[in-house]
Amino acid sequence: MRALAAIVGCDIHPINNRRILEALRHRFGADEAAVNDWCGTWISAGFDAIEALLSKDPQRGDFCFGSTPTLADVYLVPQVESARRFKVDLSRWPLVQAVDAACGQLEAFRKAAPSAQPDAR
Repeated sequence: MRALAAIVGCDIHPINNRRILEALRHRFGADEAAVNDWCGTWISAGFDAIEALLSKDPQRGDFCFGSTPTLADVYLVPQVESARRFKVDLSRWPLVQAVDAACGQLEAFRKAAPSAQPDAR
């Protein structure tokens, strides 16, 4: 569980956060296609590692590690949303998609979704 959370928290999110993306845009002149490519590169590398990690557990269940959500799911789901925002094709990670779908069935995850926040409108 901690390894999956660390992939997101250390290898994907920090280099795709707003501060980095603004530097790419303003300091280096990256357009939105370049920013999406940048983010897609790191999300893809991280999701490759996560998919491999999930595939090693034949009794995984609906969530990352079992039949109830853990910290791993809490880390993964927002990163899936980020992948969608940066136009990353998720089709090569079926286990990641399955976990996201399972979490999407839970009220807590639906309420936490960016589109459900008051400032999303």
